[in-house]
Amino acid sequence: MLDLFNLDGRTALVTGANTGLGQGIAIALAEAGADIVAVGRSAATETGARVAEVGRRFLDVRADLSSTAPARAAVDAAISLSGRLDIVVNNAGIIRRADSLDVEEADWDAVIDTNLKSVFFLAQAAARHMAERGGGKIINIASLLSFQGGIRVPAYAASKSAVAGLTRALANEWAARGINVNAIAPGYFDTNNTAALRADPVREPAILARIPAGRWGEPGDLAGAAVFLASRASDYVHGVVLPVDGGWLAR
Repeated sequence: MLDLFNLDGRTALVTGANTGLGQGIAIALAEAGADIVAVGRSAATETGARVAEVGRRFLDVRADLSSTAPARAAVDAAISLSGRLDIVVNNAGIIRRADSLDVEEADWDAVIDTNLKSVFFLAQAAARHMAERGGGKIINIASLLSFQGGIRVPAYAASKSAVAGLTRALANEWAARGINVNAIAPGYFDTNNTAALRADPVREPAILARIPAGRWGEPGDLAGAAVFLASRASDYVHGVVLPVDGGWLAR
């Protein structure tokens, strides 16, 4: 049974793997046996060191995913590591907080371009390669705001709701090609993106009080879900948006 979760010989591309959730996912996939290609604007030095500790290969690729321009080159770089690309994790994302009446068009576009447009075109570039090889795994990072509206983050909520819809749409088209497209919807995690919330003396205790698990998530809490969706254990799972939220949505 454990062999179903073994990623030996696989290559995984993870965006935004330098810190936070992306780093946690990249390390989990490496521990399961995958070689890792980290794609992002900042050096993923710490992630690379952690991947090396478990004996897997690591490639750090500089790319600004606020534009779709690097998508093809990022996929080509990943393929160059071992001649194959088996897993893509679309994790990179940004958030801009403001009252909806005050949102600037430039901020709206930046969030949608990074969180949605680049997700699609990177998935498309990877899927073209995967289809030729008989399949692969694409994991998008959605959010609780794929299900809810949130407060003061309209562009983020719109982008993550769209990621859930995109995940299902691509699953419908690509399942027959052997490509599994699924998503993970993290709850409230201790990351850079939530620093403002965790520092808010009103919202932080209110959020914590609603989480049945009684704590904010840590990046390692995504390890099991990520390895499952990246492995043969999920071969008949398509179009799922899996919450990993400490029970938030069940409250």
